[in-house]
Amino acid sequence: MWRFISVRLLQAIPVLLAVITVTFFLVRVAPGGPFDSEKAVIPEVKAALEKQYRLDLPLFQQYTAYLGDLASGEFGPSFKYPGRSVNELIGAGLPVTAELGFYALLVAVLIGGLAGVIASLRPNTPQDYIPMSLAMIGICMPSFLLGPLLVLLFGIELEWLPVSGWGDIPGDKILPSITLGAGYAAYIARLSRAGMLEVLSQDYIRTARAKGLPEWQVVTKHALRGGLMPVVTFLGPAFAGLLAGSFVVETIFQIPGLGRFYVQAAFNRDYTMILGTTVFLSTLIVLFNLLSDIVAAWMNPRLRHQLGGAS
Repeated sequence: MWRFISVRLLQAIPVLLAVITVTFFLVRVAPGGPFDSEKAVIPEVKAALEKQYRLDLPLFQQYTAYLGDLASGEFGPSFKYPGRSVNELIGAGLPVTAELGFYALLVAVLIGGLAGVIASLRPNTPQDYIPMSLAMIGICMPSFLLGPLLVLLFGIELEWLPVSGWGDIPGDKILPSITLGAGYAAYIARLSRAGMLEVLSQDYIRTARAKGLPEWQVVTKHALRGGLMPVVTFLGPAFAGLLAGSFVVETIFQIPGLGRFYVQAAFNRDYTMILGTTVFLSTLIVLFNLLSDIVAAWMNPRLRHQLGGAS
């Protein structure tokens, strides 16, 4: 197992290095700069700012200097928030984004898992077609469309729920969580249905039914663990994707999270904030992928034995 983890971590190094390199040079070649604004900046002041942030150095030297900062765990100072580092801004926005991602994942697992299990119990019947059709709609509908629709229906027309903020008004976390988690609920529904159908056709399930066990015991005690295995392997990448993809929902509902900082950094050409957030989220994706593989191996005795023998 330790060998498996070590190999995966070593494989992540070139991936992260590629992400850092591509992002670094892309933000540099994009039009505009961090000190461009409607109000002209005095050339002497602009030169002093560029020297302070090492923008006066050749591009390759800027790149190597940034790699040195990353090696020490520093993302550098923010260009648009004087006196604050990117580490501080990430630390300020991450708790909100993580809470939003957790609630969205909870919505996705509860709704998607339940829909998939229900659909698998009677395949090729209305009990199967209806939830799977809704799942397909959820996959096809992006969050930037679903969010405004929910706001119009539950916030403006019915006036049941708040339409902006986070933690200030009771119920203001419901619409953002549903908006962000709906797409992942659709994927989980299809994964859980496929996994349950495969398990329910196994010999040991037929044996359990032949012994006269009630159907709910067959499903909950014998089929769920194996049937939801694809969902478990999906949860790690899903949570990382929820964190990385929350910027649209945070912008729609005015949530002060990491995604909103990321959007503002893109508009402001805040190079270090764009780079720091990209590197941080990429690292989270790699780590959550590894964590999901470890959990899947622990739940699968055969794979756990193989990894144990390779360690």
